[in-house]
This record gives sequence, C-alpha cells and structure tokens, in this order.
Amino acid sequence: MSDAFTTRVLNVATGSSETVVDLTRDCEAFLREAAAGRDGLLNVFVPHATAGIAIIETGAGSDDDLLAALHSLLPADDRWQHRHGSPGHGRDHVLPAVVPPHATLPVLGGRLELGTWQSVCLVDTNRDNFERKVRFTFLAGS
Repeated sequence: MSDAFTTRVLNVATGSSETVVDLTRDCEAFLREAAAGRDGLLNVFVPHATAGIAIIETGAGSDDDLLAALHSLLPADDRWQHRHGSPGHGRDHVLPAVVPPHATLPVLGGRLELGTWQSVCLVDTNRDNFERKVRFTFLAGS
C-alpha cells in the first residue's frame, strides 16, 4: 500500500447506554503517524448500521443535547417496523440517515483542521451493541 493512502481500525467500547464518544484525540494520534506533516483528507467511517459520526462541540452539554434531540426525533418506542433487539431498536437503524456513518475532514500540515469548538464524535444509540469499530483513512494530497 502506498503511503498516499493509510488506514487503521480503532475498537471503541460504547457500553450498554446511548453515548457520544469523542474521537478527536484518536484522529490526531492517527494523523501524527499517517499524515507525517502532509496535507490531505481524513475520512472517519463507522461500519455499523446503527451508529454515526458527528462533528459537534463536546463537554459543554452539546453531546447530551444531541442525544436528547435524537430521542425527540427518533423515539425508542414500538412505532418502528424493524423490531428485533431491545424495545425501540428500530430507531437505531434510522439513525445513520440523520447522523451519517462517515465524515471527511481537511488535514493541513498533518493536523486536523477543525473549528475551535469542533470535535469528531461517534454517536451510538444502540444499547445492544457494546463495541464499535471506527476506520480512519488518510488520503494524502498530490
């Protein structure tokens, strides 16, 4: 594999409750190695049908606000056609249409170019899946 394209999988323990996990430091650690000071793009992808990637502020309540908004938009009740798993699990399968399973971000000089309060986060509302995989891929510019 060329050093223009580097990928790695991170295992993330999400537990048995709905959660927002900040992956920003994991992204930065990956880029220190993979980007090595170069410009390019970082793609963050979660290969699961019930999780997503969001760029939000964390630590000031926005992560809890996001989960509350998802509860309002996608209630965990019996309205969903997809019915296996815990009650309301069908909504977890709709989540990636609202919070996509990927984000592509600019990398300049080997550093992730986020706004002051932005963080890269895994959003997981599926209480039935306790561990997630997140794939980081760096594509170097020409």
